[in-house]
Amino acid sequence: MPTPARPTSHQVVVIGGGYAGAVAANRLRMRDDVDVTLVNPRPMFVDRIRLHQVVAGTGEAGVDYGTLLGEGVHLVVDDVTCLDTAARAVRLSSGRALGYDYVVYAVGSTGATPPTVPGAAELAHCIAEWEPAQRLRARLAELPSDAPIIVVGAGLTGIETASELAEQGRRVTLVCGGVLAPSVAARARRSVAGWLSRHRVAVLEAAVVAEVRSDAVVLADGTVHPSALTIWAAGFGVPGLATASGLRTDELGRLRTDETLTSVDDTRIVAAGDAAAPSGLPLRMSAQAAAPLGAQAADTVLSRIAGTEPAEIDLGFVGSCVSLGRSAGVRQLARKDDTPVDFSFGGRAGAAYKELTCKLGVWKIRREARRPGSLLWAKGGRRAGRTPSDLRADTSP
Repeated sequence: MPTPARPTSHQVVVIGGGYAGAVAANRLRMRDDVDVTLVNPRPMFVDRIRLHQVVAGTGEAGVDYGTLLGEGVHLVVDDVTCLDTAARAVRLSSGRALGYDYVVYAVGSTGATPPTVPGAAELAHCIAEWEPAQRLRARLAELPSDAPIIVVGAGLTGIETASELAEQGRRVTLVCGGVLAPSVAARARRSVAGWLSRHRVAVLEAAVVAEVRSDAVVLADGTVHPSALTIWAAGFGVPGLATASGLRTDELGRLRTDETLTSVDDTRIVAAGDAAAPSGLPLRMSAQAAAPLGAQAADTVLSRIAGTEPAEIDLGFVGSCVSLGRSAGVRQLARKDDTPVDFSFGGRAGAAYKELTCKLGVWKIRREARRPGSLLWAKGGRRAGRTPSDLRADTSP
């Protein structure tokens, strides 16, 4: 009796192995006729929300993919140079080409220094990726303990970086383009400001950097602040792969998609994470959004394979956390539309909660590897039941 023919497999290439890409790769295994290839430039997963710890030497961020990816996910360590949509191939810097039926575009985000600030790109250190964080850690080790350090950017990443260094007794100045911690409510902001003050972090609010020098930072008002090391944590960019591949993007370079995360140019390309711009209105760049968006992208691909209509995004935020060194932190609660409410808690409880959320980010990927389709997330956010035109008109944060 002849052996039954194996069903035709569907080739899915996931580009990027961060929070969104790793979840998507694992979740795609819900069907046994899907062959999943994950392409990533590094042989290990980078737990990016710990990179400020890497810089300070208080933690590590590299995780072996062997502990994260489910059986059957093929890892290719390489850089993607182009999405050749005509040939339906992902072209790699090694010269290889991976054919695909579908692509999950999860290239993530990068650090960005403004080209309008002289010296920023050449002299300031970014913290958003693995390699710059390693270089920054090595540079810090060379500095005297009393050397002045300036951190530019008073969002959560800048605050966490400044806090780690200040807790070690470093002389830190934090430059805010506007107000300190703009994404949290007033109570949480006061808690953060109090911790920074107690640890002698000089906070410069409403300060604009005009120039970065090798030994100083010059502000727009002409004041010069000595700096043996300048860390830039004020903004993010995205890789230019979508633009280089001729796909439509938003002004930052994020792939433009509909509300199912499908590219507006090609139904075989589905985006996830920081590099996606659904309806031209991307969600906040965050690990909190990345994992659900990775799951959503996988579900969209699986729906298209099954011939069913993919679901639209329904993602609700629950708040944010910021660590203040290793012994304190602040947990800010938020409405599902990501606007903060007037409730937060801090101190050691805040630190414990932040550490828990960090561990959960990796744990969710591992659980999806063991049980594809198991990831759940908060729903009922601003995107639920909204049309693309509604979303474009929405001006809420």
